[in-house]
Amino acid sequence: MDAPVASPPEKPIDLPASFASFCPPLIGIEMKTYLPKIKLDERKWHVIDANGVVLGRLAALVADVLRGKNKPVFTPHLDAGDFVVVVNAEKVRLTGKKETNKRYMSYSGWKGGEKYTSVADLRARHPEMLIHRAVRGMIPKNRLGRVLLTKLKVYKGKEHPHAAQQPATLALAK
Repeated sequence: MDAPVASPPEKPIDLPASFASFCPPLIGIEMKTYLPKIKLDERKWHVIDANGVVLGRLAALVADVLRGKNKPVFTPHLDAGDFVVVVNAEKVRLTGKKETNKRYMSYSGWKGGEKYTSVADLRARHPEMLIHRAVRGMIPKNRLGRVLLTKLKVYKGKEHPHAAQQPATLALAK
């Protein structure tokens, strides 16, 4: 039988003195997360006219306003956004051949329960769902995202029932 081979003794690791200047001790330093006071009564209402606006650009702007990214108090895990009313949803514009080639899928949960709808069919039946689905894809997929979507109001025509909230017009480049 072979005798076990003794390993050499481990040497302590010597770090250069300059390394200590990069890693100051963290004793007594408090790291606090900034949590803004979200005032629910100060939420604003914005109205956006979707007439001739590209769908993706509109959805990106709406998602930012819903999340509150346009405010200095934006915090990713809090709802600091405003209400958004989108009118003229039936006149939103899509680029390229998306009107005929893009398809939305829904699934019933049963075998063979997939249904596909083109943008043209969806625009004919529920034009407000075009904007709603585009915005839903741009916000978080969690409980906060579902709460944010309740602040989005989309109407296919020019009229909306939120005049009492005195919404400010939010301009968008076409």
